Amino acid sequence: MKLLVAVTGASGVVYGKRFLEICRELGIETELVISKTAERILEHELGEGREILIRLAGRTYPPDDMGAPPASGSYELDGMVIIPCSMGTLGKIASGTADDLISRAADVCLKQGRPLVLVTRETPLSLIHLENMVRVCRAGGTILPACPAFYHTPTDISSLVDFVIGKVLDVLGIKHSLYRRWQGGHE
Repeated sequence: MKLLVAVTGASGVVYGKRFLEICRELGIETELVISKTAERILEHELGEGREILIRLAGRTYPPDDMGAPPASGSYELDGMVIIPCSMGTLGKIASGTADDLISRAADVCLKQGRPLVLVTRETPLSLIHLENMVRVCRAGGTILPACPAFYHTPTDISSLVDFVIGKVLDVLGIKHSLYRRWQGGHE
């Protein structure tokens, strides 16, 4: 399996980092695009530069490289995950404004019928955000807000992050054991 992973300028870059780590552990090939704003947030939230993500991916593209392979529908990818997905990126995808590699690759996934998962990270949500989410859903994308659950009795932040990553893997049909699944209260 080969996935394009995009990390955009929303709080929660730890989700993108952990997703890349898990993909590497599971033997999933990843290609990466990091937005300019995400680079600043990486420094702020993780105290690290973009290299921390680049080391985890098989191949990396600049966000303004509209000639990169993922910009074409003929390039073979099994899907795309934008993690975290800013509301600005969501808006570009919802409106079809493919003016950078992230929004263009997402547009390609939608037109080719490939999985597109947007791990949105914002609260509260405006009506514009919600309507953009509906548009992407109607076009075939999956909106997966970074909303961890608590039924698996997390003990630390990494358990909460792993829950969200596990949900992304579930949507993509990838087996994992990142969190304890709900058993209907009969454990």
